[in-house]
Amino acid sequence: LSLTAASSPVLSPDSSSHDAVLSAPAVSPADSENLSPDELELLAKLEEQNRLLEADSKSMRSMSGSRRNSGSSLVSSSSASSNLSHLEEDTWILWGRIVNEWEEWRRKKDKLLKELIRKGIPHHFRAIVWQLLGNATDMPVKNQYSELLKMSSPCEKLIRRDIARTYPEHEFFKGQDSLGQEVLFNVMKAYSLVDREVGYCQGSAFIVGLLLMQMPEEEAFCVFVRLMQEYRLRELFKPSMAELGLCIYQFEYLLQEQLPELNVHFRSQSFHTSMYASSWFLTLFLTFLPLPVATRIFDIFMYEGLEIIFRVGLAILQYNQTDLIQLDMEGMSQHFQKVIPHQFDSCPDKLILRAYQVKYNPKRMKKLEKEYTTIKNKEMEEQIEIKRLRTENRLLKQRIETLEKGQVTRAQEAEENYVIKRELAVVRQQCSTASENLEKAQDTIRELQQQRVNILPNGCDHQNV
Repeated sequence: LSLTAASSPVLSPDSSSHDAVLSAPAVSPADSENLSPDELELLAKLEEQNRLLEADSKSMRSMSGSRRNSGSSLVSSSSASSNLSHLEEDTWILWGRIVNEWEEWRRKKDKLLKELIRKGIPHHFRAIVWQLLGNATDMPVKNQYSELLKMSSPCEKLIRRDIARTYPEHEFFKGQDSLGQEVLFNVMKAYSLVDREVGYCQGSAFIVGLLLMQMPEEEAFCVFVRLMQEYRLRELFKPSMAELGLCIYQFEYLLQEQLPELNVHFRSQSFHTSMYASSWFLTLFLTFLPLPVATRIFDIFMYEGLEIIFRVGLAILQYNQTDLIQLDMEGMSQHFQKVIPHQFDSCPDKLILRAYQVKYNPKRMKKLEKEYTTIKNKEMEEQIEIKRLRTENRLLKQRIETLEKGQVTRAQEAEENYVIKRELAVVRQQCSTASENLEKAQDTIRELQQQRVNILPNGCDHQNV
């Protein structure tokens, strides 16, 4: 990788080109052993220039309220400009060396590299450094990109609808036919085709948009694929958003542990963590903080992952705790929307410094992840059991309905049988009566026949006489 690749013009989200290089990290003895004499000399220059800038800055602040002549102020300003120019030049040399000797820096000077990244990657180097940090410089998926753009995605209408809402005030993305909107659509569409389970999620467009401010669309696509695969973002953007639930759970623990009074106040006002922190994790502060500040956070995210999001979130709450405790729910909402985002505009380093004063224990976070997984598994088991019971209950209801219908049928049959039995009894009674009458009639006939027999002989004798 050559330095020329890193120094190509890019769209910078930074308000100035040197906010990332105003302080140089101190070199530990362990790190110094891995540095060449030239590198040690370069870092010493950076530290010296930084001390001069700090001294000059203090001098300017002290003179601003005095009645000294303007000439002194002009000399001081000129000195600051000169010092800054040297500092920028030295920083370019250092980062150029880092890029060209990347593998060695990652292997032998990792701690120093981490400190430099925390101080901010110079914006002209961000494209190549982000690709190197994400291990996205030579990905096979890059060769598929042009073919993916020829295909159609079921998410296209949704992506088109949301494109205009992504960085609407940024010059690169302004206008329906702007280059920014077109390449953003291309990258989001291509990803929706390589990962159909995730498809498209609105928050992801802000991350892709930031990448496109730094690099061409093919490279931005590769970095985004790597972020989704290796930085937990894919789990955040899945339809279930299970990872977001975990992040909120972990963040609530940190809030309760480190800011208990504020946590109690949030709960009393029903100001849930998800109401303000969800976008922090889904867009990595890109929709919450001004772009120069959020980009500094993204530099660190590319190296350290989601840890920096937890740290910055807690730092913001710590900084605003006194004000927030005095506000009701509506007041807090307004404070989050209008006040907090601009508190670190002039000095992102102040926020980064506060973030690294936050207590963060990776082992504890891992334990919380296991706790959350256990809770969710138990909830899932309970849901499965509830579903089973509901199914069983539905089947029982159907059985009861069937039995009730059967009982009605049998009742109807019993009633019909009773009527038939009554009718049968009546018929039998009638039959019995008829039989008795028949017997009586037969008896009468026999009696009459007998009487006739008895009468006939006597009649004959009388005639003979």
